Amino acid sequence: MEVSGKVKVINAEQQVSASFKKRELVVTTDEQYPQHIMIEFTQDKCDLLNNYNVGEAVKVSINLRGREWVNPQGETKYFNSIQGWRIEKLQAEAPAAQQMPPMPAAEAFAPATDFKEEEHDDLPF
Repeated sequence: MEVSGKVKVINAEQQVSASFKKRELVVTTDEQYPQHIMIEFTQDKCDLLNNYNVGEAVKVSINLRGREWVNPQGETKYFNSIQGWRIEKLQAEAPAAQQMPPMPAAEAFAPATDFKEEEHDDLPF
């Protein structure tokens, strides 16, 4: 899956435990109702965010992750996360192509003077 939009936030790397680190990115989608999507990059993927800045248009490849947890009271809880594994800059819109010359105006075409309504042609319409 992919998420596209502009980078809103790039958080610093967090060392969660001796063997686990993560870094969070927030991307604001470009749609009628923009969404602020928080995406986690973990372990060696954290370094992928080093070359990106707030405001840049990006496309992020993601995986949806879900996990189950049973709390000390025996209640089962479910958690979802969005995990990024690739990010790329989107190209800025290309400059406008050279414009085509304007089409000739309608008055450049003279009406037919030798048209006869009673003549039939062989066109099927």
